[in-house]
Amino acid sequence: MKVIAIVGPTAVGKTSLSIDLAKRFNGEIISGDSMQVYRGLDIGTAKVTEEEMAGIPHHLIDVRDIDESYSAADFQATARQAIQNISRRGKLPIIVGGTGLYIQSLLWDYKLGSEGEPEDDSLRKELEAYAAEKGNQALWEKLQTQDPLAAEKIHYNNRKKMIRALEVFQLTGHSILAPKEQPQKLYDSFLIGLNTDRAVLYDRINQRVDLMVQQGLLNEAKQLAETPDVQAAQGIGYKELFPYFSGEISLDTALEEVKLHSRRYAKRQLTWFRNRMSVHWYDLVHQPETIKEIETDIAKWLIDEPSIDED
Repeated sequence: MKVIAIVGPTAVGKTSLSIDLAKRFNGEIISGDSMQVYRGLDIGTAKVTEEEMAGIPHHLIDVRDIDESYSAADFQATARQAIQNISRRGKLPIIVGGTGLYIQSLLWDYKLGSEGEPEDDSLRKELEAYAAEKGNQALWEKLQTQDPLAAEKIHYNNRKKMIRALEVFQLTGHSILAPKEQPQKLYDSFLIGLNTDRAVLYDRINQRVDLMVQQGLLNEAKQLAETPDVQAAQGIGYKELFPYFSGEISLDTALEEVKLHSRRYAKRQLTWFRNRMSVHWYDLVHQPETIKEIETDIAKWLIDEPSIDED
């Protein structure tokens, strides 16, 4: 089954490219972004607008309320079903997003949180007692020390998942998100990575934050500030503004924090995709004509024999 994935940091043109390719190759788009699932969080997540969609069907956008949780396992299950449905209609699935764990767990056979139940539940009871005594923050810090990969992806309010991750690590010696066996590739996928010079990228990120403020970012952040413990409130672009609303820092300081965290996240995104996946990289910022090269590469890949045994 053929699947395209467009990956890379924020502000490099993934949305625009995905719609161009969907038109060119009869595709439908699946969002691979961990924040665009939330209804009402449109500006801070750089969510595609109805006008930008240009009639192309989009999936896994606006599928959760802001007080609901959403995990890589949720994405994995729903996105795989979307791929099946799109393919059955004779369309090409195009996944677009910068959340590396989501893309990787979708395209490869990762068993997220699927370790077998231990015969002895004494460790779980011990961890539950620790959480009851010390609290969720202390439990999360323990997880961060032992399994930072899981801690990065599990919210500190999700006590059940934190305990499960600690249990798996202590029983098996490996992360619940990094199984001992190398997962198999599930689809014949073509991974497109978009990037540009770091200075240019960082400048585009800063400009995007300023534009978001003009478009009403603060109103979205105020909505989340009313429920600061929900998972959605931890998104970059929102949590940095909470101290401003409470009078602790100035707006300028808060926005500088948004920009700083956005730039750091972009760097982490690039590191993830470069180290964990085989990606075809292009720079559409400096070389917009490269889209012709992308289209040619995809056209060739579409007629090639399927290959799902590569890393």
